[in-house]
Amino acid sequence: MGVILLLLVAAAVGGAACVVWAERGGPRWARIVASVTLGIASMARSARKNGRRSGSAGGSSDD
Repeated sequence: MGVILLLLVAAAVGGAACVVWAERGGPRWARIVASVTLGIASMARSARKNGRRSGSAGGSSDD
């Protein structure tokens, strides 16, 4: 379990580094990795917003 978590953290850090590198005009592969990273982040944000909407029907708030 710890190895999987470590790999996920390494992938997130690597993706963030590629986003920064691509902003500064990095190689094509870095721009592709950055696009994938930003797409995954966008999907995660969307899923989180949808989860909040469906969970708010109970009347309690997590904020």
